[in-house]
Amino acid sequence: MARAKLQTIAGHKLPEPRITPMAIWLVFLWVGVPILVLGGLMDLVMQLAFGVCTGLWCYAPR
Repeated sequence: MARAKLQTIAGHKLPEPRITPMAIWLVFLWVGVPILVLGGLMDLVMQLAFGVCTGLWCYAPR
């Protein structure tokens, strides 16, 4: 990634952009959670359609 020219506002140097913990959390919420939900729904549909459990909950003790 190319470095941008150092910016100043009223003589104050602005910090460089960086990935923050909040950004990581939001990416997890917007990308990770929907993928997990869709995967769980596909496992449920396969279990109902074919009678074979394919999800991680199949390995949980009963």
